[in-house]
Amino acid sequence: MYIGMTNHSIDSKGRIVLPAKFREELGETFYILRCHNVPGIQVLSVDAYKSINEQISALPLRKAQILQYTYAATASEVTPNAQGRIAIPQKLREYAGIENEAIVIGMYDHIEIWNEERYNSYVAETSADVDEALEALDKISLKGGI
Repeated sequence: MYIGMTNHSIDSKGRIVLPAKFREELGETFYILRCHNVPGIQVLSVDAYKSINEQISALPLRKAQILQYTYAATASEVTPNAQGRIAIPQKLREYAGIENEAIVIGMYDHIEIWNEERYNSYVAETSADVDEALEALDKISLKGGI
C-alpha cells in the first residue's frame, strides 16, 4: 500500500527520484501515465496497469477507445536508474505543470506526482466535499473512525 507525501526535485533531464519504499513495492519496471480527472501523473505497477488494460479491453469498442486515449496513449514503461530516478516524459510534465519541483503522493493502490501548487489548489477546491465523502464512508463501514 502506498501512503504518504514527499517533495522531490526534477533534474534538468526531467527525472525524479521516487521514495525507496514506493520503488520496492512497484518492482523493477512500472508505468507512468496521465491522471484522468486531475492534473497529475499516475504511477502504476505492471500488475495494476495490466488490470486496467484488461478492464478497458472488455468494454464495447467505442468506450475502450475513449479510455485508451488516457490509459494507453499517455503511458510510458519506466525502470529506475541506479540512483532510483525515473524520467518523466515532457508531455506528462507539461500536462501536470511540473518543472523543477513535484510532490509524490501515495494513494493506497497507486502513486501520483503533482505540481505542489496545483495539488494545494485542488485540495482547497474540494475541501467542502470532504464532509460529504466522510459521511458516505461512515455509512459503509467506519462508524466514526476517521
